[in-house]
Amino acid sequence: MTSPKEIELKLEVPPASVPALGRIPSLRALVDHPDIATEISVYFDTDKHKLRRHGLTLRVRRTGDQRVQTIKAVADGKFLERDEWEAEIPSDTPDLSLARGTPLEPLLSRKLRRRLKPVFETKVRRRSSSLSDETRAVMLTLDKGRVDTGERSQPLCEIELELKRGARETLFELAREVVDALPAQLAVASKAERGYALIDGADGAPAKAVSVDLHRDMDARDGFRAIARSCLKQIVANVPALRADDPEGVHQMRVGLRRLRAAMSLFGDILGDRETAAIKRELKWLTQELAESRQLEVLIRRVVAPAKRRQTPASGLSSFARDIDRQRAQALDRAQGAVGSVRFRRLLVEVAAWIETGQWALPQDDLIRGRAEMPVVEFAAGELNRRWRKLRKKCKTLQKLSPRRRHKLRIQDKKLRYASEFFASLFPGRKAARRRNALLTRLERLQDGLGDLNDIVVHEGLMAASIRPDDGGKRPASRKRAFAAGVLAGREDARFDAVMARACKACAALAKTRTFW
Repeated sequence: MTSPKEIELKLEVPPASVPALGRIPSLRALVDHPDIATEISVYFDTDKHKLRRHGLTLRVRRTGDQRVQTIKAVADGKFLERDEWEAEIPSDTPDLSLARGTPLEPLLSRKLRRRLKPVFETKVRRRSSSLSDETRAVMLTLDKGRVDTGERSQPLCEIELELKRGARETLFELAREVVDALPAQLAVASKAERGYALIDGADGAPAKAVSVDLHRDMDARDGFRAIARSCLKQIVANVPALRADDPEGVHQMRVGLRRLRAAMSLFGDILGDRETAAIKRELKWLTQELAESRQLEVLIRRVVAPAKRRQTPASGLSSFARDIDRQRAQALDRAQGAVGSVRFRRLLVEVAAWIETGQWALPQDDLIRGRAEMPVVEFAAGELNRRWRKLRKKCKTLQKLSPRRRHKLRIQDKKLRYASEFFASLFPGRKAARRRNALLTRLERLQDGLGDLNDIVVHEGLMAASIRPDDGGKRPASRKRAFAAGVLAGREDARFDAVMARACKACAALAKTRTFW
């Protein structure tokens, strides 16, 4: 069984855009002179998806009379590179004797062998062609078909750019050509992941952050790559939910952005190049485009909706609520416009290229190179210690802080919380797990308290902005809306002392927490 590394980049393409591929010089052969085949791939696993839990896939692909068995392993959340083992077999049933020397072999107990069964399949019409010259060779593939679990199915249409020879930058150069010409988007989920999502009923659902598997033998550079890949996958995974008007999709995409920006801050000592600065600016742009939609959603859910349920006797409440709802719809349109833009699609490709082939990974400065090559476990302990001391010190002055400085304290709290989650696997053992869980719980409580304090300030600003009528407040409806907003703003302000007390209590509890690193 062959075991080459598969290095490929995928782009999702709307089916209606396929004919336009011919306008891209590098991909013209996919339309004009392709090799065409129908491929049916059946994926095998147990009822409890043991292979999936171990980061493995097992499939048998049928193309005409040929059967090819493939075992794939994805380590550290990689979306560009996968280990794969392929062999031609005589039938549609996997030949498990060929799993020797692969990560599947240790799992092949008698029990697992009995329980392996088909769980889903993909059927695609594949167009392929090659692009090669003296410096590179890339297999270009267009797959159009469906993922099918038997109970549910989903269409797929994607371009695969597989590197056969040359530098990895080649794949990103081609991807840029595609996203600039077509409404194509970086795809970080494999066909197998899409199949499992269908089984779970999670296709198109908001995607939360997942744990990052770091190893103590990694250096800081590889540790950052693994974390950044995880963050990028969360951002991309929430595009369908955001497009479907799901407010949780907006929230989870913002979480992915915050996690990535926090990771860039944590590893700031090895990320000092101009390319990284440009990525930061674009991530900030996207964060700002999503912010108002989330802020108004929280205002409606936490302030306006409860007041309506209580039938608060505020004249103009219904009118005010409709106005805020209209603003939320406009803000969501803005967020969807950003995510539907070529700027966003280009950003995803640029972030992926930066993670995998960025200038930061090959620093010329000896000091920066030494930091990048430091064992990630040492890097993590130092960064966690530094941020822990800084947060505890700042917590002592919470009651004296201005709203702006409280917001900064909340950001510090989030960064320590994200760092504790990112680095969790580097500090194993029950004792470390207990301490880590206690720390995360208290960091989350402080974050909630500081977030509530920030929401009070933000909500008052949003409500004030929403009652500035063009007619100067002369019409009765305008005055009634202003009155309703004033009542709600007053109630928000009245919560301040209680919320501050909870935040201070969270600070006190945090100060007594023991570290896990």
